[in-house]
Amino acid sequence: MEPWREISRAKTKTGDTLVLREKAGVYEIRCNGWDLMSNRAHASEQRMAREALAMIADRAAPRILIGGLGMGFTLRAALDAAPAKARVEVAELIPDIVAWNRGPLAPLAGRPLDDARVDVQVGDVADMIGQGGPWDAILLDTDNGPGAVMLAGNAALYACEGLARARAALAPRGVLALWSADRSPTFETLLAAESVSWRVVETPAAAGRADPLHALYFVT
Repeated sequence: MEPWREISRAKTKTGDTLVLREKAGVYEIRCNGWDLMSNRAHASEQRMAREALAMIADRAAPRILIGGLGMGFTLRAALDAAPAKARVEVAELIPDIVAWNRGPLAPLAGRPLDDARVDVQVGDVADMIGQGGPWDAILLDTDNGPGAVMLAGNAALYACEGLARARAALAPRGVLALWSADRSPTFETLLAAESVSWRVVETPAAAGRADPLHALYFVT
């Protein structure tokens, strides 16, 4: 069998190790030895962006915040659905992931960082939510969702306080969309206790496959 080829590795400020590797055209980013993302399955992220943008389709110049650059598939889907006057801001915690998206990963999603509508910043999306806005849509594609947090600092995004900050940063009738590897009963209980309208959609991780299913949460 063809072996994996390590392209690069990075260390986060909190000591987590990220590895970018490739085999036969499949790219993976692994965190502390666990699969964080790959280009084999990105249909669910794309659907999240398309549905969120459809919910604000009446806005000629929406302002959109994406938390987590990943391999650029969420950003690409958002750009494809957004109008010409949209402004898309991306918060990526790890500078190496931004560099990888400008380098070996760039062709996978059609070089979305080259789009003039995009402003990518290295930093915590929670800080951007707390300091900026209002956004018409906030898309959170961080970690593996509320039930499978790999980077401990991201857990606050899915807690009461984090949700309250995100809601406060939304423009009227704005939408908060969250991607998750699986449905999270704990997170759904939290949403049910809040004074918000929300829904969850289970959708295939990859096009053409019935499973596994990922969960998309939409909060308005």
